Amino acid sequence: MKIGFIGLGNMGAPMAKNLAEAGHEVAGFDTAGVSVEGVTQAAAMEDAVRGCEVVVTMLPNGAIVRTVHAAIIAAADPETLIIDCSTIDVESARAVHDMAGEKGLMSLDAPVSGGTGGAAAGTLTFMVGGSEAAFAKGRPLFEIMGAKAVHCGEAGAGQAAKICNNMILGISMIGVCEAFHLADKLGLDRQAMFDVASTSSGSCWSLNTYCPAPGVGPESPADRGYRPGFAAELMLKDLDLSQTAAETNGAATELGRHARDVYKAFVEGGGKGKDFSAILEKLSAG
Repeated sequence: MKIGFIGLGNMGAPMAKNLAEAGHEVAGFDTAGVSVEGVTQAAAMEDAVRGCEVVVTMLPNGAIVRTVHAAIIAAADPETLIIDCSTIDVESARAVHDMAGEKGLMSLDAPVSGGTGGAAAGTLTFMVGGSEAAFAKGRPLFEIMGAKAVHCGEAGAGQAAKICNNMILGISMIGVCEAFHLADKLGLDRQAMFDVASTSSGSCWSLNTYCPAPGVGPESPADRGYRPGFAAELMLKDLDLSQTAAETNGAATELGRHARDVYKAFVEGGGKGKDFSAILEKLSAG
C-alpha cells in the first residue's frame, strides 16, 4: 500500500519504520522535521496524504487530532482509510469519524498499548473503533505494527477501551508500589514479596511483567533508573481522560480519581520524564 504517516514521535517513528520495512511505500510528516529510515520525508502534511490508500496519525491530544484530520480529509483521495492511533478523548474521536464520514472516507480510532518498546518491536496491541469494513482494510497494517488488534465496536470504542484499560493500569501500579513500600517498612525482602504476590491473588501485569522494584522480576524500567517505558506524564494524561469521561457520563470511579491525583502530584513534584512505575522510588524516598 501507499501510506501516509503523520506524527513521527517516539511512537510514530518506529511504527512507520515497521510499515516501510514490510514493503509498503510510506511518506511521513512531522512538524519537527523528523526523518525515519525507509520513510520518505514529505515537505508538507498534504504531500504525505495525497494519493495514499491509508493515512495513519499518532498525535498528542484531541485538539491537534481534530485540526490535523480536517486538513487530511481535505487533501485525501476518495476511498482513503484514515487511522488515528493517538490516545484522545472519546468525543474528539467521534468528531473526526463524523468529519471523515461526511467526505465518504472510512476511519478508525485505534489507540495502542505497549509503549515505545512495543512500537519498535511491532508487538503493540490496537484497540479499534469503527466499521467492520474499515477494520478489515486496516487489519493487515495492524498485524505489521502490532501483535494484536481488537475490534471494540463503532466510532470511539477504541478510545473508550484504551482509557478504561489504562485506568486499571494506573490504579494497579500504585497498589503494587504501595505494597512494596509497606513490605520494606515491615522488613520483608522484596524478592520474597514478588515470589509470593506474583503467584497468588496479588498477581497482575504491573507486578509480574513491569515490576517497579529494581532487580526483581523481569527487566523493566526500574532496572534502568526509571527511564520510561511509559512516562508518568502520559499516564496522567490517560487518567485525566478517564476522569473527564467518568464525569461526563456519570460513572463512579473513586479509585480512578485517586490514581489521577497521585500521578498529578508525582508529575508536578519532579516525576515528569520518569517512568510511571517510579511511584515506588518516590515512596521509598519518603
